[in-house]
Amino acid sequence: MSEGPADGDGGLPSGVGRSPRLSIVAPCYNEEAGLRAFADRVLAVARHEVGEAFELILVNDGSRDGSWPLIRRLIQAHGQIRGVNLSRNHGQQLAVTAGLRMARGERVLILDADLQDPPELLAQMMARMDEGFDVVHGRRRGRPGESGFKLATAAAFYRLLHSVSEVEIPQDVGDFRLMSRAIVDRLNAMPEQDRYLRGMVAWLGGRQTEVLYDRAPRQAGVTAYTLPRMIHLAVDGLLGFSTAPLKVAVVLAGIGMALGGLIAIYALVGFLVGRPERGWTSLALMVVFFGVSQLGCLAIIGAYVGRIYNQVKGRPLFLIDEVVSGAPPQSGPPDHG
Repeated sequence: MSEGPADGDGGLPSGVGRSPRLSIVAPCYNEEAGLRAFADRVLAVARHEVGEAFELILVNDGSRDGSWPLIRRLIQAHGQIRGVNLSRNHGQQLAVTAGLRMARGERVLILDADLQDPPELLAQMMARMDEGFDVVHGRRRGRPGESGFKLATAAAFYRLLHSVSEVEIPQDVGDFRLMSRAIVDRLNAMPEQDRYLRGMVAWLGGRQTEVLYDRAPRQAGVTAYTLPRMIHLAVDGLLGFSTAPLKVAVVLAGIGMALGGLIAIYALVGFLVGRPERGWTSLALMVVFFGVSQLGCLAIIGAYVGRIYNQVKGRPLFLIDEVVSGAPPQSGPPDHG
């Protein structure tokens, strides 16, 4: 059944039925080629772990292929699936945020629809959460099939973020994680426009742990994480959880002042002893250094000001055109076959 449109600041359909034991949130962008296989695997794993007491929330992030019509057909075939159709492509972080706002489960699993992160890891994650953990991250031990450039840049970014971040953000961890209801409620209450979910979850604290796994190659389709999107996400991580770039601007300003003072002393001494410098090289170097330093400082400050500008506008994080669901999930004991 269709539940109608909603926006990203409340007013979301509350759904029907009791809260399921588990919600699985999967953002989808042009995933038509592999979405049916993904749904089959996830449904089989979830039924083995929690019986019928779960929901699979597929968030269509403005796909340009047939992902949304396929999601509607999957909903007709499987009552545990709910579909969320965003008004446009908002990006993976906001698509996940929309799914988290819709999720009603006691526990919530975030999982990409490309089957690179194995849904079969759910059993191990649930067991760790049964031990009293609030968040269970999936940490990538190996990433076969990915280019050396991507692996090298990802490793460099994670280590840079780890060294400058003001919170302890796990390394080599994406958005594949299981969270308790309390953590999800707190995450939903955070109003950031430029969202970096793995950092936000780390900032929330609580008892957090990880399980190791080898990330599989993409099963079908083409990744939506192009180089510009990866850079955008990296900038969100750095600016959202560290003021180190602003400190770099201060350091550059200090170096510029020190060099400027030394050059002034050198020129003054030369004038006093009768050997004024007439070369253009030193002048050109000085102008270039100060010009680049000033532009760099302005760019860093501008990035932070831009984030403030986006935040104070107060626009909804996302807009939903349609929410479609089948029969409500039923609560009950897990069925392990």
